[in-house]
Amino acid sequence: MENIINYFGSIPTLHRTIILVGGIAFFWILESVAPLFDFKYKKTKHAGLNIFFTLTTILVNFPLAFILVKSSDWAVASDFGIINWLPEMPIWAYALLGLMLLDLIGAYFIHWLEHQVKWMWMFHLIHHSDLNVDTTSANRHHPGESVFRFIFTTIAVVITGAPMWMVFMYQSISVVLSQFNHANISLPKSVNNILSYFIVTPNMHHVHHHYTQPYTDSNYGNIFAIWDRVFGTFRNLEKSQLIYGIDTYMSPEENEHIGPLLKIPFGAYREPENEKFKTKQ
Repeated sequence: MENIINYFGSIPTLHRTIILVGGIAFFWILESVAPLFDFKYKKTKHAGLNIFFTLTTILVNFPLAFILVKSSDWAVASDFGIINWLPEMPIWAYALLGLMLLDLIGAYFIHWLEHQVKWMWMFHLIHHSDLNVDTTSANRHHPGESVFRFIFTTIAVVITGAPMWMVFMYQSISVVLSQFNHANISLPKSVNNILSYFIVTPNMHHVHHHYTQPYTDSNYGNIFAIWDRVFGTFRNLEKSQLIYGIDTYMSPEENEHIGPLLKIPFGAYREPENEKFKTKQ
């Protein structure tokens, strides 16, 4: 465990890049060999659009990274945060609890919030507008959404009291799990039934990308599947019933081009059939 801590405490930028690119490449190949859906799309063109948003996320996060480092250093130096207030425990338990808290606040909670607050939803629905969900869809986020996701990651680091080795470990696992659970693959039912009690699987997360509610507002988790079960947001849907996209933006002219996608948060809100924000502002 000490070797793992030392590695993530000083993980080179090159290695973090390899994790990002290597994950996409691995799942890209896997979904080409055994796809869940036989999409009738130009896979390279689709990837190019989503990789554009991957690059904008990197451009947003890179100059802000020092805030994350300073926040973590302050929490550790001040003995602040949940894991620093608990009794002494084995390092593996310390790491697991920290990762779970980071995932809860920095992934599950902000994701749930994006579905509850109208202006946040206007940014987030760019992610949901993808009609052909595959591993590259994991990184399809509007630059504006990348900003407030970064803010909540920083809040998670402070509340958790996570040292930087734990933050880097969390981010690395988060990247790979997101690519995995968006990938156009399906696990055998028996395997999924077991795994989905521990981590978010493709079978579980694809339900979240169904084009209408209540499925859109379910299965928010990224790494740990427990949070959706704890907070009652877990749902199942058979593959045969899945339709990707978001009901208010089903036109390829709007969801397959960079310009229209970047403008969506600043346009008029389109009310879905069940009036998602009629009483929520």
